[in-house]
Amino acid sequence: MATYVIGDLQGCYDELQALLKQIDYQPENDHLWFVGDIVNRGPKSLECLRFVKTLQQQGRADMVLGNHDFHLLAAYSGLKRFQSRSDTLDPIFDAKDAPELIDWLRRQPLMVSHPIYNSVMVHAGIPPQWSISQALQLAKEVEAHLQGSDWQTFITEHLFGSEPDEWEDTLTGWNRIRYIVNAFARMRYCNANGKLELKIKSSPGKQATEYDPWFVFPDRKNKTHEIFFGHWSTLGEIDAYHVHSTDTGCLWGGKLTAYCLESKRRHTLECEQQCKPKEKKIKKT
Repeated sequence: MATYVIGDLQGCYDELQALLKQIDYQPENDHLWFVGDIVNRGPKSLECLRFVKTLQQQGRADMVLGNHDFHLLAAYSGLKRFQSRSDTLDPIFDAKDAPELIDWLRRQPLMVSHPIYNSVMVHAGIPPQWSISQALQLAKEVEAHLQGSDWQTFITEHLFGSEPDEWEDTLTGWNRIRYIVNAFARMRYCNANGKLELKIKSSPGKQATEYDPWFVFPDRKNKTHEIFFGHWSTLGEIDAYHVHSTDTGCLWGGKLTAYCLESKRRHTLECEQQCKPKEKKIKKT
């Protein structure tokens, strides 16, 4: 049995199937971890969502929510400002099983822990001041809102925004929840106290001097586990600092990654061209 961590799909279904064939994936024995951003921008978001849902319900896969998965939940809930020319979500909205897909998606976690290995998975990162056990508990605080009956109000009225940008254990209410989501789903850079810099998407070296990649701080409290994450396509392949990056830019013509926990080996599929469809025109309302 092998456990493979799969990088951001973002609707690149054909590339996923090619990678699984390349690694000789055995669904009856192997287990897949998906780091989030299952959907959007690539041409087959619906197919990706259905595939991961089926595997997860069969006990053959786990996933965590990424920022684009939250984007889908928001757009489905009616937030018009989330409409973008690069979205590829319409086939999901038009699908007969859309309510079931959305209901399943909102019940997915923000953090997954392996039952045997000291390994965890998140979409973007874990702030340096959080231990693994604290991070797991904080993730559950958000999941309780997502899985509640009033989840759409939570998504549309309270979730989005970049403030507060610094963690304090005394944070309460929606400020607390918003920071937790931004850390797990959007973070790339922060300072030693967990103050987030959410605007910079480039590779390290161009950020303000106050900030560094979230995983480089020597006193980081979550170095007890190997952390697998996606989200940061410009970062490249990182297997250091007790972290492993898996978003290697498939959507942009880079690679799609599967990292095997047992062999500690990366498998990559070269993506010869961007798997983006043509941008669509958005009707004015």
